[in-house]
Amino acid sequence: MKGSKKLRSACSLSKLKVFLILLYLAYLTKTMSGAYINSMLTQIERRFNIPAYLVGVINGAFEMGDLLVIVFVSYLGSKLHRPRMIGLGCAAMGLGCVLIALPHFLMGRYHYENTASSSENATSSMAVCLANQSDMFQSPLLPSKECEEQEGSLMWVSVLIGNIIRGIGETPITPLGISYVEDFARSENSPFYIGCLQIATVLGPLLGLMIGSYCAQLYVDIGFINLEEVMINLMDARWVGAWWLGVLVCAFANFLVAIPFCFLPKTLIKEGEENNTDVTAKRNKSLLQAENTSQAKIKLRELSKDFVPYLKSLFHNRVYMLFLCITVFQFSAWIGMITFMPKYLEQQYGISASDAIFYIGVYNLPIICAGYFFGGLMMKKFKINTYQAAHIGFWSSLIEYLIYFSAFAMFCKNSSVAGLSVSYKGIEELSYTDAYLYADCNRHCNCSTKTWDPVCGENGITYVSSCLAGCGVSNGTGKNTVLTNCSCISAPGFLLGNGSAVPGQCNRGKTCDTMLHYFLILSLICCLIYSFGAMPGYMVLIRSLKPEEKSFGVGLHSLTERLFAGIPSPIYFGAMIDSTCLKWGTKTCGGIGACRMYDTEKYRLLYLGLPSALRGASYIPCVFILLILRKQAKDQKRQDLELEAKEEESEETVQKDTVTFQKCTDPQQETAETTANENSEPQKA
Repeated sequence: MKGSKKLRSACSLSKLKVFLILLYLAYLTKTMSGAYINSMLTQIERRFNIPAYLVGVINGAFEMGDLLVIVFVSYLGSKLHRPRMIGLGCAAMGLGCVLIALPHFLMGRYHYENTASSSENATSSMAVCLANQSDMFQSPLLPSKECEEQEGSLMWVSVLIGNIIRGIGETPITPLGISYVEDFARSENSPFYIGCLQIATVLGPLLGLMIGSYCAQLYVDIGFINLEEVMINLMDARWVGAWWLGVLVCAFANFLVAIPFCFLPKTLIKEGEENNTDVTAKRNKSLLQAENTSQAKIKLRELSKDFVPYLKSLFHNRVYMLFLCITVFQFSAWIGMITFMPKYLEQQYGISASDAIFYIGVYNLPIICAGYFFGGLMMKKFKINTYQAAHIGFWSSLIEYLIYFSAFAMFCKNSSVAGLSVSYKGIEELSYTDAYLYADCNRHCNCSTKTWDPVCGENGITYVSSCLAGCGVSNGTGKNTVLTNCSCISAPGFLLGNGSAVPGQCNRGKTCDTMLHYFLILSLICCLIYSFGAMPGYMVLIRSLKPEEKSFGVGLHSLTERLFAGIPSPIYFGAMIDSTCLKWGTKTCGGIGACRMYDTEKYRLLYLGLPSALRGASYIPCVFILLILRKQAKDQKRQDLELEAKEEESEETVQKDTVTFQKCTDPQQETAETTANENSEPQKA
C-alpha cells in the first residue's frame, strides 16, 4: 500500500513535469509562429499584390481573434479541463497556419510583372523600344472570371481568417497554463517554472526569424518551376520568397504539440503533499465538485455585482488609468515599428528581405532577453519599491527615447530611378505621377508606364523598364540578358543614346552598408536600455492593484493594449507607408497592387516620426504617475514614522506598567531594595 502511494506520487510529479515540458513547447511554437508570420508580411504583400494597409489589417486580425474569446477563457477556462483546452488552442493555431498557407496551392504559379515578349516569366528576351510601334506593351484586361482565377483577388482573406484563428488558439495557453502550474506546483517552485517559460518567448521568435530568413531566400514556387528561368533576384521588389513553407512547418509543430495535452489529467497532486496522496486526491476532487456546483448556481446578476465594483475601483485608481494611457501610446509605437521594420530596412538600406529578417533576429532578440534579465535581477537584489521602480522605468525609457533620435541621421538617399527620383539627365527630383516617366529619348517607343521591370544602366541610374530606357537591342536570355543601343542612357564619353543596361535595379553603394550597420548598432543599444526598464515599469502596474483586483486589472490592461494598440496601429502605419509610394505595381485586371518603390526620405521621416510623437505623448502621464507615487511615498513614510513613534510610546508605557506591576506584586523585593538604599546612604556619608 505504501509502495503504491509512492508510485502514484511519482507519477503525479512526473505528469507535472511533462505538463511543464509541453507548455514550454507550446510557448515555443506559438511565439515561433507569430514571429515567422510577421517576418513574412512583405512577402505576403507582394504575393497577393495588396497595399501595406491591408497587410496591417492582416496583422491586426491576430489580436481580433484573441479578443473574441478572451472573456470566455478568463471566466470559464479554469473550470474546464485546462490541459485539453491548451491542446485545443495549439490545434487551432495549427489550423490557422494551414489556412494561411492554403492560397499558395489554390492560386497557381506566381507571375511577376515584366515586359517580356513571352507570356511566361521564363523569357527568351526582354522587350525593347520599337519606333512607331503600336501599344504592344499595354496588357489587355482579362475577362473578370479569368482575372479572379489569375490574380486570386480575394485569396488574402484566407490569410486574414487564418490569423484570426491563430489568435483564438493562442488565447488559452498563457492564462490556463500559468494557473495550472500555480495550482499544482510548490509555491517556492512556481516562479522558477514560470521563469523557464519566459525563455521560450525569446527562443521562439529567434527560431521563427531564422526560418523566415531562410525561406525568404527561396523562390515562392520552388519545386514547381525551373529556377534557372527566373529573371529576378533577392534584391528585386518583385521577389517573393517561399513564405508558405515556413507556415506549414509552424502548422505541423502546433499540431504535434497539441496531441499530448489531451492525455494529461484535469487535476494533479500538489507538490509537497506526497505523503497524503489519497487524502489530497479526495480533497481536490471534492473542492473541484464544490467549485463546479457553486459556479453552476452563479447567475449573471451575481457576477455583475463583483464586476461593477472592481471596474469602478480600477477607474478610480489614478496610477492604473494613467498606466493604461502609457500602454496605448507605447505599444502603438512599438507594434507599428516592429510590423514594418523588415520593409523599412529593405527600402531604406537596399538589402534583401532575408537579410533584414536575419538582422532583426540576431541584433535585437538576444539583447532584449538580457535587458529583461538584468532588470528583473536588479528588482530582486536591491528590493526596489514602487516609486523607485517607476523612476527606473521612466529614466531608462527616456534615455533610450533621446538616443533613438539618432536614427533620423542614419539614412540613404533615394535610389536613382529615371522619372521617379531623378530626371533622365540625372538631376534629383521626385515625381509621384507616371507622366514624368516619358522623356524625349523614349517618347517614340510607345512604352507602357504601368509595368515595373527595371534595368540598371551603365550610368548608375535605374530605369522602370528596358523600353523606357530606350534600349533597341536585347542580347542573351534570362539573367544574362544585356540591352544595348539605349537612347536614354549615356555611355562614357557620350551624351545620350549609346548606353547599355542589364536587368534589375542598380546597387545603392557602400555608404548605405555603413549606415545600415550604424542603425543596427543603435537599435541594439536602444533595445538593451528599453528592455532593462521594462520589468520595473511593469511592476508599477502590478503593485498599483489590490490583491483581489490583480487578475481583473491585468486582464483589462491586456484588453486595452490589444483593442487600442494591437489592432489599429499596423493599419494606420501601413496607410502612412502607402502614402510614400512613388511607383505602384499593376494588377493584371487593372488597379494598383503592391508598391514597387518608395520615397525613402519621406518613408524614414514618417516611420521614425510617428513613433516619436506617440512615445513623446506617453511621457505626459508618466510624469503624473511619478508625482502621485512621490506623494504616496511621502505619506507612507510619514505614516511609518508616526506608527513607529506610537509603537515606541506604547513599549515605554508597557515597560512602566510592567515595573509598577512587579513592585506591587513583590513587596519583599521592594523592602529589600529600600533597606539596601538606607544602608548605602551612611556609607556614602
